[in-house]
Amino acid sequence: MPLPLTAREEDVQVISRRLDRIRGRIARACQRAGRGAEEITLVGVTKTHPVQLVAAAIAAGLHDLGENKAQELNAKAAGLPDDVCRWHMIGHLQRNKAKIVVRHAALFHALDSMRLAVSLERAAALMGRVLPCLLQVNVSRETSKFGVAPSAVPAMLEAVAQHEHLDIKGLMTLASPAADPEEVRPQFQQMRRLLESAPLSNMTVLSMGMSGDFEVAIEEGATHIRVGTAIFGPRNVDRKPQY
Repeated sequence: MPLPLTAREEDVQVISRRLDRIRGRIARACQRAGRGAEEITLVGVTKTHPVQLVAAAIAAGLHDLGENKAQELNAKAAGLPDDVCRWHMIGHLQRNKAKIVVRHAALFHALDSMRLAVSLERAAALMGRVLPCLLQVNVSRETSKFGVAPSAVPAMLEAVAQHEHLDIKGLMTLASPAADPEEVRPQFQQMRRLLESAPLSNMTVLSMGMSGDFEVAIEEGATHIRVGTAIFGPRNVDRKPQY
């Protein structure tokens, strides 16, 4: 595809090489699990990276992009041509930012409370769209993380299903940090069991796995993996994002 105006050829080449390596890892993980690589959606997490790198990733063939913060999602979506990518909102959302997600996100990964569901429902109704969502589950049970407890998943799903402008497509989780990805395999296994036993029969999406553990996540049933550092390089957390 033609390069967006903000993409640099050298950035496209670097990201293309990284994507090739990641797709090779995806293919090998799928082979071990008896799955097809086409079952996996690779979401490139652009958090803190400038729009020039985002444009380069699009030119390199990456069309699913994820943002952690609504403000960055809003700015980057506005800085790129329409219809060149699908935006995923993957981070915790404040209720007063619901309109941004409804306006830009193809899939919202982090629905974590009924209060947020009400805000999203209201914003989606006003904009006349149905917002595809994932219920975030705190499978690691860490107090620093958002998400509903695994035991609360069935009741939460049934409650959210009453909102006609929200469409629950599946579940999402952030596994515990681990030096060895095998340490979090039980958490991914639990997520798969939660999806299989969910009261909503149309749920097929399981968003789990990041740069350090996505192969194990794929082996345990992930359909969407969220990869940032392995595509875009380390984040510079000491500077404000440049859009």
